[in-house]
Amino acid sequence: MASIHDLPAGTWTVDASHSVIGFTARHLMVTKVRGQFKEFEGTVKVGDVISDSQVTAVAQLASVDTGSADRDAHLKSADFFDVENNPTMSFTSTQVTADSLKGDLTIKGVTKPVEFDLDFNGLATDPWGNQKAGFEATAEINRKDWGLEWNVALEGGGVLVSEKIKITLDVQLLKAA
Repeated sequence: MASIHDLPAGTWTVDASHSVIGFTARHLMVTKVRGQFKEFEGTVKVGDVISDSQVTAVAQLASVDTGSADRDAHLKSADFFDVENNPTMSFTSTQVTADSLKGDLTIKGVTKPVEFDLDFNGLATDPWGNQKAGFEATAEINRKDWGLEWNVALEGGGVLVSEKIKITLDVQLLKAA
């Protein structure tokens, strides 16, 4: 099985048609609501050693999709993402290792550090001769750190939407020619 250290140096781009930027929040503190961003792009500049690599990514917040048009509209509103004034969410790495990705996540104009657990899923060549690589990454953030404060207290205790949000990335990269 290939190791992340086998990843060839050079520029790789996120293949959005084979990747997912997802998130999970607790609703009513008893169930999980999952969503994803449908429009995003990213670039990975792989160094000769993994620690010299750089990752940048941007997601269009208006592309949020939770399977509920009403909920998506609420997430796009000023209560949450305020997409009219803050159309994108961005990430820029500060450190890449074999098993973690650290960087600065910007949402609603607020930039905070975040650390992803990183899993390298391997290398492959598609039927058209393109070199691909697969990764999974997960992190947990507190949405209030980025000014995403809206909530409703529940009569029996707890809140409508959890503060903790799990971010899950399932990414396929395409090596530039």
